[in-house]
Amino acid sequence: MLVLTRKTNEAIQIGVDIEIKVIAVEGDQVKLGISAPKSVEIHRKEIYLDIKEQNNEAANISADILKLLKNTGENR
Repeated sequence: MLVLTRKTNEAIQIGVDIEIKVIAVEGDQVKLGISAPKSVEIHRKEIYLDIKEQNNEAANISADILKLLKNTGENR
């Protein structure tokens, strides 16, 4: 993991298209501004993990439904 120290209004650049800027530091919270193309999804980590879990659950349900449909088709 790369660890960088930045002050308010300083930024880091990721590739050509993504900039992360420190907007404010208030107590133990840091406000970040992120400039990135609209095609890049940006989520807080806990939201990203929740989305990933929901997608996995949906994929499992879809796989179960496909198995049921396959079994139903074989019984005809």
